[in-house]
Amino acid sequence: MWKHLKKWLGFGTVIKENEEDLMKKFLVVGLGNIGDKYHNTRHNIGFKILDYLAKKEEATFETVKLGDVTTIKVKGRTLILLKPSTYMNLSGKAVKYWLEKEKIPLSNLLVITDDLNLPFGTLRLKTKGSDGGHNGLKDIQDKLQTTKYNRFRFGISDAFSKGRQVDYVLGEWNEEENSKLDERLETSAELVKSFALAGVNNTMNQFNGK
Repeated sequence: MWKHLKKWLGFGTVIKENEEDLMKKFLVVGLGNIGDKYHNTRHNIGFKILDYLAKKEEATFETVKLGDVTTIKVKGRTLILLKPSTYMNLSGKAVKYWLEKEKIPLSNLLVITDDLNLPFGTLRLKTKGSDGGHNGLKDIQDKLQTTKYNRFRFGISDAFSKGRQVDYVLGEWNEEENSKLDERLETSAELVKSFALAGVNNTMNQFNGK
């Protein structure tokens, strides 16, 4: 009787609509370190891409639990942009909290990070993979208990001498990099929107290596 009553009351429709709404919601996490001294460093490219996207969409970040957050709408999709305030090596705590709080499926998570193994400005979207020695990804993997989550890697190259890796990733962009950065940020913002609109596979085909 309850089964028929639920149907009559329209419960099934509500549940279906809620599931459809959740599939249109995305969590986009830019990795970085908080504080002015890190603002323009290579390691903070995740923050920089989200700042660029938010400004383009006229959205303002608000400091809330475990990070700075804003929301943008892209053709019926809701993108929650998160810059964790936990420092890089504890990024997983913020990612897990906001995924659960907003009831976002893991397939709709996108993590943006720097990558030493890619030439400067190279974009690469992947659906899984190792942490590659990146402390932010390592903590996300640990907190989510999986390596199967979407990550968008932005190449910062490995143009540093032996023993200077930390100085390099925490260093600021050089003059040549800065001259190309705006175009790379624009393409990165388009990649993020494509991820939500066209799906991960189509976005990989369109943007990877560009």
